[in-house]
Amino acid sequence: MTFFVDVTVRGYELDTQGHLNQAVYLQYAEHARWELLRAAGLPQEKLLASGVGPVALEVTVKFLRELRGGERVRVTCQFVYGSGKTFEVVQKIIKEDATVAAEITGVAGMLDLAARRLIADPAGHLASLAGNPDLLSG
Repeated sequence: MTFFVDVTVRGYELDTQGHLNQAVYLQYAEHARWELLRAAGLPQEKLLASGVGPVALEVTVKFLRELRGGERVRVTCQFVYGSGKTFEVVQKIIKEDATVAAEITGVAGMLDLAARRLIADPAGHLASLAGNPDLLSG
């Protein structure tokens, strides 16, 4: 099951054309990523206390449909791990009628806050700290 959060587009998030400002799509995606970590038992303070923090290394947004004020959307989030220090973050913003409004993909890692370097095995590290690690493997 892919993790998701629901969001309602607010009027102050609109641009001059009356649709969701492009930067807000990234904010919705960030919100879903933090909510996934929190739901897995990894709130920000727990990650920081362990000496690591998530970092975005690359983000691509494909805008597919406009969003307008008052629309409710579902923002999905899935971490896809490989064997290296980075992992893929796959997200969609989906309208109530199941139309995909945006696809957001990215590359992320977990930063050792003291050494300022990416840690090896981010999946294993996160799973070892998480109360519900199954959420982290999408």
